[in-house]
Amino acid sequence: MGNKHVLAIFLSGAILVMGLAFAIHLFILSRIGLPLFDNMISLCYVVNLALAFIIFFALYRLRYKLSSQIGFLFMGGSLLKFLVFFLLFYPAYLADGDMSRPEFAAFFIPYVISLVWETVWVARILRNMENEKS
Repeated sequence: MGNKHVLAIFLSGAILVMGLAFAIHLFILSRIGLPLFDNMISLCYVVNLALAFIIFFALYRLRYKLSSQIGFLFMGGSLLKFLVFFLLFYPAYLADGDMSRPEFAAFFIPYVISLVWETVWVARILRNMENEKS
């Protein structure tokens, strides 16, 4: 499978999964009577999706050159996501002196979903690399 093909499948699947999660998230917010688009929820989903793609793209491109460091690079990607959270979202969430559950969920849900998606795909890359060696 070519590079562009793998990246396109990763991205289109990530968009689908994150879009579905976003719709479910909004549905739950509406059911419990909370505002749908507070807490920068849209930005949280978009930023986590973009970071997931950037991290996956970097790992995919470096998979042969730095194959023994893929795990560390993957953890570095998670660190990057947390850095973005603390720089972009955390100050706004703490502006009132407290981070509410909806604020936490607005960032954490897309973070976890994108992390799981990345993990599945990085595991696939590593499996394919192992199969190529055999």
